[in-house]
Amino acid sequence: MHRVRARAVRMMIEHQGEHTSRWAAIESIAPKIGCATQTLHNWIKRAEIDDGDRPGVTMDTAAKLKALERENKELRQANEILRKASAYFAHPLGICFAIACWAMSGSSTARSRDDRLYHRAS
Repeated sequence: MHRVRARAVRMMIEHQGEHTSRWAAIESIAPKIGCATQTLHNWIKRAEIDDGDRPGVTMDTAAKLKALERENKELRQANEILRKASAYFAHPLGICFAIACWAMSGSSTARSRDDRLYHRAS
């Protein structure tokens, strides 16, 4: 797909002078390469942004930003897990208390209110 896009943009640049306007050139070239006129127009705008001829966020910058946002989300999730784990193990008796309760109950799931690992003082 990138070859078609690059070829279309190159054709547009080469043949733009043969037409009365930029849009006339787009309307002439788009059917020849088998795409909609608006699609070709968008490809040309993207190429101009990537080349620095038009203001906007380049494809490389957008891809890096997306990757950083994904990494940030993963790190936030990991921090939340660690925060919950540290709160759980911050109990005065720590993990030993949890293991002892689990061993005595015979199950890892509480069946009633009395089976809870921790009881809040009233």
